[in-house]
Amino acid sequence: MIMSKIQYLSQEGYDKLDQELRDLKTRGRREIAEDIAEARAKGDLSENAEYDAAKEAQGHLETRITQLEDILANARILDAKDLDLTKVRVLTTVTILNIKMKKTMKYTLVSPNEADFSKGKISVDSPIGAALLGKEVGDVVTVQVPAGTLELEIQKIEVE
Repeated sequence: MIMSKIQYLSQEGYDKLDQELRDLKTRGRREIAEDIAEARAKGDLSENAEYDAAKEAQGHLETRITQLEDILANARILDAKDLDLTKVRVLTTVTILNIKMKKTMKYTLVSPNEADFSKGKISVDSPIGAALLGKEVGDVVTVQVPAGTLELEIQKIEVE
């Protein structure tokens, strides 16, 4: 069973998930139905690996559709221009200094569904994201990551 949890999304993130849901409900379901019909036409279903694979794919598709419907039903769309920038929040962009490495990094905190590390978008559920949430400029947070312990100083909170 899927646990409903409020997800804070940008309008862009919401629209992307909504488009994926529409695509799965139309094209995805149609393609799976065709695969099942094709496999069924090949005869004995008791030893038909193609049929079993198509039915399994259908199960995965329906699970994803249910997940997306749940996320979208419980989504709250945030407008970055309305955010209070005194603390790190979802959709804020945070400039942090890795104290040990003397390296500055910049991340935008997003919901898990919008995370994309290559674009500098980290999940609020990630170790770094969770540690930064609610903190203010000047705060130093200690974060356990697979590579060890990081000490990060918050230098700037903004909206991009």
